[in-house]
Amino acid sequence: MAGTRLAGKVAIVTGAGSRGEGIGNGRAAAVLFAREGAKVLLVDQGRAAADETLRMIRDEGGEAAVFTADVTRGEECRAMVEEAVRRWGRLDILDNNVGIGGRATVVDVDEKDWDHLMRVNVTSMMLTSKHAVPAMAQGGGGAIVNISSISALRPRGLTPYSVSKGAVIALTRAMAVDHAPEGIRVNCIAPGPVYTPMVYAAGMSAELRERRRRASPLGIEGSGWDIGAAALFLASDEARYITGVVLPVDGGVTLTSAGR
Repeated sequence: MAGTRLAGKVAIVTGAGSRGEGIGNGRAAAVLFAREGAKVLLVDQGRAAADETLRMIRDEGGEAAVFTADVTRGEECRAMVEEAVRRWGRLDILDNNVGIGGRATVVDVDEKDWDHLMRVNVTSMMLTSKHAVPAMAQGGGGAIVNISSISALRPRGLTPYSVSKGAVIALTRAMAVDHAPEGIRVNCIAPGPVYTPMVYAAGMSAELRERRRRASPLGIEGSGWDIGAAALFLASDEARYITGVVLPVDGGVTLTSAGR
């Protein structure tokens, strides 16, 4: 049964497909937003992946559309926002899910790889927000949710990735201050070791998967649905008094792994 937590709202979800079969963070958020009444623009570089998310939403009676874009390019971010406003007349929510990994130290990282990772993980969120904020402000406000990582809170050999996700946290807090007068809330989710297509597409072994599950004090495995549910809350009016926060969704992993 459809909910009403986002009734009448228009959302853009970037990274709304998945890198393989299953439920990634962006796909989960898009489906949950639609279930709660939002009209959702599904943005991804891969048309087929976004089309699968579209199918899932339409099968449940939701309303969505696909827009293919490279969110590291400003003109495509502008077109993305224009498409949402053209279709549905407004923009209320932006959920930034696009990101890639990077394992290295400052000694052995390749400069081009570093620059590319920063552009995908950080600059993309600046560019999507650059064009989304004016549209939200015109409608009286809105909510932006950025996806960081607990790797920014407790680094573990993924220095380029950790730095980029730390920048996402700083960007979130700065934007929260900048755009509060326009009625725009900006929050950040820091996922823990959730099991998503991005993870298992890399060929994670069953042993490592089990070790990751046991790392949580709760002893359970996180999924894209957990991240999507957090995004739904932060995007909804239930979070009307929340901005500039970093919400770890990690089963308590950062509580027990910090300093080890």
